[in-house]
Amino acid sequence: MSTILPSAASLYDRVRRVIPPIEWPSFSDDIEAILALKRERNAVILAHNYQTPEIFHCVADIVGDSLALARKAMSTEADVIVLAGVHFMAETAKLLNPQKTVLIPDLRAGCSLADSITAEDIRLLRQRYPGVPVVTYVNTSADVKAESDICCTSGNAKAVVESLGVPKVIMLPDEYLAQNIAAQTKVQITAWKGHCEVHERFTPADIRQLRESHPGVMVLAHPECPPDVVAEADFSGSTAAMSDYVERQKPPRVVLMTECSMSDNVAVQHPEIEFIRPCNLCPHMKRITLANIRSALEQNRHEVMIEPDIAARARLAVERMLAV
Repeated sequence: MSTILPSAASLYDRVRRVIPPIEWPSFSDDIEAILALKRERNAVILAHNYQTPEIFHCVADIVGDSLALARKAMSTEADVIVLAGVHFMAETAKLLNPQKTVLIPDLRAGCSLADSITAEDIRLLRQRYPGVPVVTYVNTSADVKAESDICCTSGNAKAVVESLGVPKVIMLPDEYLAQNIAAQTKVQITAWKGHCEVHERFTPADIRQLRESHPGVMVLAHPECPPDVVAEADFSGSTAAMSDYVERQKPPRVVLMTECSMSDNVAVQHPEIEFIRPCNLCPHMKRITLANIRSALEQNRHEVMIEPDIAARARLAVERMLAV
């Protein structure tokens, strides 16, 4: 029996709270085409929480934070994976699915954190701190992962650091994530000075102003924010942890100190909650659109390839993380 595909019109009900009706016609043709192309090519779309709602809720098959996408990428039976996110995420999907075709719709979808460190930097760090394990955030290139002992995400960083059973680690590249994790563990952490261009812009003054203008608001901060911002917030956690917090606690009024499409995507599922949006957009995430997802599937672009030796070593670092 053939599968009946949803239509763009039926999918609009999912996002009507965050996409005005006047905007929907500009999305519907691409959505219809993408739904058909996924079936024709046995393809799946993995979408990060920072993708816009028309991607996240209408064409994505697997959604979540970096850790969720890494785990779920391993179990897909699709021939083609389209990564609606940034380049390091597409590389991670390729590392875990070496026999599959992995596509990134826009090669310019990079990351300020990934750009802040190189493989050579890690080799120099190992010379300076001999014998100290290197814990590398997944927001890095495959070249950097290949020089690392183990990877982590913002959601499992503390568990990964403590799993090594050592007194000291090097944690890179996000300085603020490392500082926030250091405050939660007895392990001594040496940090790198990389920052996320979205999260580093939030300040404690922003939070105080939000509390004054929106009494009773619950403030949730991503651990890539500066430590003084995390200290000022009511809760800190990965995008998945923030989403779970909203689901569990159902605060009447909430603000998510992270990329602002995250608020749109969580708000779709919680019409009873008022979301205050201090909007910091990630310019790299926003390079992914319905139009270039469609083109990726139509023209098989842009395929992610990783040199075999680098892939083997980087895959080991990711697999060690997933085993924690």
